[in-house]
Amino acid sequence: MQIYKVGGAVRDRLLGRPVTEVDWVVVGSSAEEMQASGFRPVGADFPVFLHPETGEEYALARTERKSGRGYGGFTFYASPDVTLEEDLIRRDLTINAMAENEQGHLIDPYQGQADLAARTLRHVSPAFAEDPLRVLRVARFAARYAELGFDVAPETLALMQQLAESGELQALTPERSWKEISRALMESRPDVFIRVLRKCSALAELLPEVERLFDAAQPLRDGAQPGYHTLGVLHQCAIHDQPLTVRWACLLMHLGEPRAPDTPQTEMSNAGATPADAVSLRYKVPRDCQELARLVSEFHVLGHHAMALPAQTLFELLQHFDIYRRPERFEQFIACCEMDALGHDGNTTYVQADYLRTAAEHARAVQVKPLIDQGYKGAELGEALKRERLKAVKDYQRSR
Repeated sequence: MQIYKVGGAVRDRLLGRPVTEVDWVVVGSSAEEMQASGFRPVGADFPVFLHPETGEEYALARTERKSGRGYGGFTFYASPDVTLEEDLIRRDLTINAMAENEQGHLIDPYQGQADLAARTLRHVSPAFAEDPLRVLRVARFAARYAELGFDVAPETLALMQQLAESGELQALTPERSWKEISRALMESRPDVFIRVLRKCSALAELLPEVERLFDAAQPLRDGAQPGYHTLGVLHQCAIHDQPLTVRWACLLMHLGEPRAPDTPQTEMSNAGATPADAVSLRYKVPRDCQELARLVSEFHVLGHHAMALPAQTLFELLQHFDIYRRPERFEQFIACCEMDALGHDGNTTYVQADYLRTAAEHARAVQVKPLIDQGYKGAELGEALKRERLKAVKDYQRSR
């Protein structure tokens, strides 16, 4: 039995980056021997085991053969006679196909260290094109390492385009796609993730609504091109360390026609599924991401014009976000509006943020007890509470 450290732990050590998790490959062993040594099996599709003390993953060296469509369309073969080089060649990128033995010696059969030095994301073998998930993974690595100067090798980009045009991306499950998309959006350059997907024709397959933003002849209200503006907004999200909910909402912000600043209050209600909803439902995104994306796509223009809104419209906006029970969601809406403004001008001061925040605080400050003491109850109490909250918003506007 020979044990090797592999993958990201080796790559990030050589890059001088923090190593967050360690994976191991075991050569010359069997599932029976691993279990006899106290390792606990966890792999459903191929032999992966948890170390009895550290809990780290140890996988038997294996080869794979394409046997169907999509990420799961592979047959795996694990045996004591599978070599380390055979295991490494099935990996996606050369920088992920390096190993270290127990003495710390680097094993690099596919020139991963040279590609690290050249800042190149390059596939290990033509088998790369058998797994459609690798299109998303490479774009995610490009987003992670862009600020170190990494770029995708032209021949790898060509294979990614081949995969995108083959229809194989459609075989990916929503859950697998969302896992990669969500991780990529949280990288230091999520805008690069979208750029790479566009470059290899995968964005049109995975997120056609976002792809259409780059073809939009109609500019945004300030004349900006919607697609490239969205890239700038995503970059600002990373600079300001925004959470996934905000980044997802900012990606989808300009998909639908937002409400105009003078939208009558009677129209400020749920108007059915939005384009942002369609994308969120396709990838089965978490509810908080879906809800914020819908609200931001509909109402961000109102946020930008907050200081010119009539009291009634401003109050309806606050009500729509349920600021009393969900204050954090309104804070995230404000963050999305601010990132959108920074996408136009990275040096802007978004004065609307404090205005919206303070208006919400005034509405929330209204106490229900005095109204109960006055005899209000049931539906009448709800209406009286709305009137008092609207009055609080009006008083705030008059006090400025």
